[in-house]
Amino acid sequence: MPGPLDGVRVLELPAIGPVPFLGMLLADLGAEVIRVDKLPGARPGFGDAFGAGPLGRGRRSIGLDLRSPAGAEVLLRLAENADALIEGFRPGVAERLGVGPEAVLARNPKLVYGRMTGWGQDGPLAPTAGHDITYLALTGLLHGIGYADRPPVVPINYVADFGGGAMFLATGLLAALLHARATGEGQVIDAAMIEGASYLGSMTRTFRSMGGWRDEREANLLDGGTPNYRCYTCADGRYVAVGAIEPQFWAALCTAIGQDPATAPSPYDPAQHEACTAMLESTFVRKSRDEWADLFAPLDACVAPVLTLDEAPSHPHNVARGAYATVGGATTGAPAPRFSATPAAPGPLTEIGAATAGLLDEAGYAAAEVDELRAAGVIS
Repeated sequence: MPGPLDGVRVLELPAIGPVPFLGMLLADLGAEVIRVDKLPGARPGFGDAFGAGPLGRGRRSIGLDLRSPAGAEVLLRLAENADALIEGFRPGVAERLGVGPEAVLARNPKLVYGRMTGWGQDGPLAPTAGHDITYLALTGLLHGIGYADRPPVVPINYVADFGGGAMFLATGLLAALLHARATGEGQVIDAAMIEGASYLGSMTRTFRSMGGWRDEREANLLDGGTPNYRCYTCADGRYVAVGAIEPQFWAALCTAIGQDPATAPSPYDPAQHEACTAMLESTFVRKSRDEWADLFAPLDACVAPVLTLDEAPSHPHNVARGAYATVGGATTGAPAPRFSATPAAPGPLTEIGAATAGLLDEAGYAAAEVDELRAAGVIS
């Protein structure tokens, strides 16, 4: 059964991390994603290994040298029959290659041109390099992650790269596609990871504006600043996560560990935080993580075992929901969210460059022209 984006054609230019993730997401949702891959022997890059792996799944691939004018022309001809294009070059690179928004939209005014960078297309930092940690540093969010008496903790690059970058460009892309289908007008989307990440912090900033959030680490309800919202070490050195914020969940937790909620130290009184933390630390260290998991599994107490990447796919809830899929022998998250009428599904691994001839034929290239491109080293 086709996915919800069946009939949408997307061109994905070479990039690392968030752009391939977005291409995977769109392909899983049913879009026809055509990935432009570097030619064999081209200068290797950090993201090259992703192309043939699970992150590169579900696409058709054309091997193309975008640095040549003939290669740029191939892309422009492909763009004539595409709905969208996504790229993650530094500002100005696509223009220098001859495949920037002006050139592409001249060929296809209805196309949505999605651009993803760390800093955005303009501004003082736009031409400079960066990574998730540096984008996050300038949002104010990194300052709030970690322990009060140590430097901020570096989160894995989920927040700026994928949350602030890929997911915000996905939202923008779909919104612009709706606009293009209604009006015939394409447009350019400037998705900056720093701005997407900043937007993710909207609730925290709202709390701050209302006087309900201190601009310090471990000083707030949701940053480990209270004993009923943090992780605790168990007897086997593994961990449980406690999120018993509301009184009814705190009461259920206390009852489960043999404490009377009426007399136990309260997490709602800052003066009792130290005693409350000591109570929970001394309690959770008495059993293994999985023993606590079994105890809390039937309870509504907001307590869960902290699983490793390897353990998570085997958890009964994840198994029941089919939350993980196997693609090319690797375990990966199954497409999300769920659709009742047009279910999404992970596509097969992509064979790099395998669709080159077919795509050129669809773009109107004659056999002799294809031979010329191949002889010139423009295509694989």
